[in-house]
Amino acid sequence: MQKLTKQMVLWLSAVVMVLGLVSCDKFFGASGDLVERVSDGDTLAVKDAKGLKFNVRFACIDAPEVPHSQKERNSKLANDRNQFDWGSKAQARLQQLVKQSGDRVMLTITDSDRYGRKVAEVRLKDGTFVQEVLLKEGLAKVYRPYLNKCPSKDLVQKAEAQAQQQKIGVWSDSKFTNPWEYRSLAKEGSGSASLTNRRKK
Repeated sequence: MQKLTKQMVLWLSAVVMVLGLVSCDKFFGASGDLVERVSDGDTLAVKDAKGLKFNVRFACIDAPEVPHSQKERNSKLANDRNQFDWGSKAQARLQQLVKQSGDRVMLTITDSDRYGRKVAEVRLKDGTFVQEVLLKEGLAKVYRPYLNKCPSKDLVQKAEAQAQQQKIGVWSDSKFTNPWEYRSLAKEGSGSASLTNRRKK
């Protein structure tokens, strides 16, 4: 009887420990920032532990654009359609990654941009470097003008080179226009008719 009681106590202790580990987020606060919205393939709207809301622009990379207005969604221009198709794929993949991490991300903020967004390297709770995943899958390109502000610049360049070599994602599409070039063309009127509602980079 005493042996049975001892086993029960040990078993109950183990159960309590497991439950404590599983629910510790509820008592001590979840790790990372809460993602409220995936705006596109390289921008998130987040809320930190103090309830402060802000937008995060991914450091190191530039993902294809997504349409931000009805006019853009209805555009029949081949260049627009191509850009937005890849943009939607990048956005969907980022949504999938964020969901996989319980809508929480760990940010390494490297800068702020002129639009007030935080520029950051983004990782999932398990340490997965999101920029690296998007680059390896050909759903973004390295954004070289600000590469010197990217702590993981060697890692991102290696990931992009791998996708390019294997012709993955946008690297398989000879008609794809780099996002920064697409925005420049759109400003000149060669792409989508208006940039009024387009997300600023």
